[in-house]
Amino acid sequence: ISKKPVEYVKAVSFLERRMTKLKDKKASELIWILEHPNTYTRGVRSNDNEILDKKLKVIDTNRGGKITWHGPGQKVCYFVLNLNTRCKDVRKFILILEKTIIKTINEYGIESYPDRKNIGIWVTHNNKIKKIAAIGLKIKRWIAYHGFSINISNNLQAYTKIIPCGIKNKSVTNLKEIKNQNYKDIEKKLVNNLIKFLDD
Repeated sequence: ISKKPVEYVKAVSFLERRMTKLKDKKASELIWILEHPNTYTRGVRSNDNEILDKKLKVIDTNRGGKITWHGPGQKVCYFVLNLNTRCKDVRKFILILEKTIIKTINEYGIESYPDRKNIGIWVTHNNKIKKIAAIGLKIKRWIAYHGFSINISNNLQAYTKIIPCGIKNKSVTNLKEIKNQNYKDIEKKLVNNLIKFLDD
């Protein structure tokens, strides 16, 4: 768990190196929770129409998914995990990630759920369906890396400059907007729940 924000490019570079080392059996698996400075990134399925503010600096990545924002108040859970020794099933692995996020959020008294059409985790708030967590993966030789993000207390205005995850008719929210309480232990809960579901 990193205490200070980590630059996006540096974090992904570290993940790439760790993935290669894990593949060569020179390193162990990794779960890493952090925050990024204000950053826009886009995955391999993104297109330019999703950038509403054409002055934005957007980082191209090799993860799945479309365009998103990272920054203060959002927790990112990165990992480098060997699916060769677990289950070579991408759908099952995504289910593990979904269950991890849903269980963690539920421990704070907030109900959330997945959507088969739009990957990620959603909540119903004030009779509107809103996205609370995003998932973006890269799997190479059955080693999974990149990860997921959960909005805790971030400035939601950052999303007005893009079409988040390419979804036009639904908005984004954060945990503080739904329930104004302390989320300080959420990093530990995320790690513990992810390990638990991986081991089940």
